[in-house]
Amino acid sequence: MKGNIQALAVTATYLLAVTGCAKSDAAEMPPGTAPVPVMIAPVQLASESPTITIAGTLSAKEELPLSFKIGGVVSRVSAEAGQSVAAGAVLAELALTEVAAEVEKAHQARTKAERDLVRAKSLYRDSVATLEQLQDATTAFDVAESNVRIAEFNRQYAIIRAPDAGIILKRMVEPGELVTSGTPVVRFRTTRRGLVVRAGLPDRDAVLIRTGDAATVAFDAFPGERFHGRVAQVAASATTGTGTYEVEVAIDTRGRSLASGLVGRVELKPRIVGRLPTVPVQAILEANGDSATLFRLSDDRTKAVRLRVLVGTLEGDRITVLGGIDRGAQVITAGAAWLADGTPVKVSANAAVVPPVRKVP
Repeated sequence: MKGNIQALAVTATYLLAVTGCAKSDAAEMPPGTAPVPVMIAPVQLASESPTITIAGTLSAKEELPLSFKIGGVVSRVSAEAGQSVAAGAVLAELALTEVAAEVEKAHQARTKAERDLVRAKSLYRDSVATLEQLQDATTAFDVAESNVRIAEFNRQYAIIRAPDAGIILKRMVEPGELVTSGTPVVRFRTTRRGLVVRAGLPDRDAVLIRTGDAATVAFDAFPGERFHGRVAQVAASATTGTGTYEVEVAIDTRGRSLASGLVGRVELKPRIVGRLPTVPVQAILEANGDSATLFRLSDDRTKAVRLRVLVGTLEGDRITVLGGIDRGAQVITAGAAWLADGTPVKVSANAAVVPPVRKVP
């Protein structure tokens, strides 16, 4: 897509320069000036969907930072960047002195609460303790039981294990460091759900893409090779800051191990939902972003009618028009540089594109 826009911009810049002079000339044409000879071409419907080209970055569908549930001093990090690990492998762990003490403390508190509950039940049977005292002892035991489960859970997550078979992308801490809860320790990639290329599309392209559309990806790291894939996901909202819509393309790596972060050129082929009108690139004047100007032939074929249109992708020597023109219109492809809205024209099979004669002061 970027290449299409650049090509369109170059074409439009040239035409804009010519058109700027043409406006002045057209404005000075005296009444009764002979019609300007022009060539025309019909608006045509695209025979196939436009190809959208954009840059994207390769990553696994699942790449996640792994961290400890609680804070503490790191005692060991066994993960190294680029290392392949099996599911359940120990990657890092905290010094367990404090954690083990918390677990022991919770168990001791539960033991005491259990003794208190047994005594409260006995006293209640002898009508020495009240019902409220029995209920308080029961609640205290339940709380102590919950604290044991919390302490044991924290001890379990004071050790980081690989959630699945995968690769260590980055190691972020070293033994002896004091980390807080949630601090990333390693970045882990699993290929369980495959590799994807993520790219940001502008809204005018994103609306054309659907899940399942075909795609090809070429990486500079692998010249001459093309990887085929399908659109796996299209974002439902724009990315904050860029205003683009993220598209994920799941690719077939043919069993090869590709590194995360590779930049590739993604070509998306939307399925045709309704063929779009196209015009020759020579008809486009004064392009600015996705907006451009062109002239069409009036219904009586005697005048030029100026139109502001919304343009899409550049396909060969034609440009898709997303709005602003009727599908049965005839657009002016030669001689447009000397026209203004309403200028008399004469259709010629071989228009001589020369400026009209200026008024002599």
